[in-house]
Amino acid sequence: MTSFDTSPHLNVWRALLALAVVFVMLATTGWTAVRGQRGTTALQASLSAWERGRLHGHPLPAPDAAPALLGRFFASLTAQDRGRLAHRYPLAVGNMNGAPVKLRYQANRIALRQASKAELKRMHDSRLTPAGQQDAGRRMRQYTTLMTKDRQILAFDPGGTGRIAEVFGDLRTAERISVVVPGVDTDLFTFRRTYRPYSAPYGMAKSLYAAERTAAPGTRTAVIAWADYTAPSGLGVDAATAMRAEEGAVRLNRLLRGLPGDSPVSLFCHSYGSVVCGVAARGLPDRVSDIAVAASPGMRVAEASRLRTSARVWAMRDATDWIQDVPYLELGGLGHGADPVSPAFGARVLSARGAKGHAGYFEPGTDSLANFAGIGVGAYDSVRCAHDDDRCRADLSGTAGAGRA
Repeated sequence: MTSFDTSPHLNVWRALLALAVVFVMLATTGWTAVRGQRGTTALQASLSAWERGRLHGHPLPAPDAAPALLGRFFASLTAQDRGRLAHRYPLAVGNMNGAPVKLRYQANRIALRQASKAELKRMHDSRLTPAGQQDAGRRMRQYTTLMTKDRQILAFDPGGTGRIAEVFGDLRTAERISVVVPGVDTDLFTFRRTYRPYSAPYGMAKSLYAAERTAAPGTRTAVIAWADYTAPSGLGVDAATAMRAEEGAVRLNRLLRGLPGDSPVSLFCHSYGSVVCGVAARGLPDRVSDIAVAASPGMRVAEASRLRTSARVWAMRDATDWIQDVPYLELGGLGHGADPVSPAFGARVLSARGAKGHAGYFEPGTDSLANFAGIGVGAYDSVRCAHDDDRCRADLSGTAGAGRA
């Protein structure tokens, strides 16, 4: 008679019980926070104004039209008319996939200036509580920082806790483009940190950009720090489901379809960001050549082939990362499926030596960052596999123009 203790059914139930306990603990220890919303947002108001707007007596195209259509519209305008639209509808243009990237930078600088002035008034509004005035001051300082001359803000939404995307390098001339997709607790105010800077999207992208330039000095690269989705707040129920990932996946694919040129794009997805990339995978444009996930709780599929993408799929996890203790399964919408670094998943498993914990994958000097940079510039022969047999590099060429495996 088979021992009850070794029953596979019992093992499944133990895993499910562990998953339930994890989420009950997270939900009852105050780690789940409610994101504050502020009614109709400034972005929504700008988009509505655009929809009612006209240029030389002609209606404007729908702001959510296909990026190619919007690209043709802006290309048909004079520089003066493009500038006029950026000043009239700065938030709409600044977040419009298909608009020229330099015009988006210009529009977002205008939007940031307007938002900063509005928060300055709120700081001295006697109708606000002291806490409200302090919040206004925090927002104004953040907006002012984003307005400095060297910042290239590709997306900006001041509503709620905010969304943002920033570019390092020149998107228009880049031969390789990388997009960093971060995880939980990502918003406008956690976008950049002075303490542990490489754990925040700004520091992740800046570090990757520097590493790519070192790895391939002759290759023109650009890196996007993409915090332009509403990420889960804390490790509560939102982080355990795909709801935020599904919303983020739509936004990510819109971004990718609006990028200029046709250079290869690599996605670098950290923690819950790998859930976003997993959900987005089947809708990715063909120019996405690589999806690299780190510290992943799962990608909402049982194996890499079910992502339904032609992009190469890479995965890594440092031995000290606590994410390995989260149950890798999905039941009733809770959990994110199989472990991407497991042999059965079928990803190309990379070394993450030196990453130290859950947030250290973009730290300079780590295998993880060096591997990301190698993928980002297409130098696949330089990546270091997690195992000695070099299986992660099987059937790959070391050139940036290599065919996909």
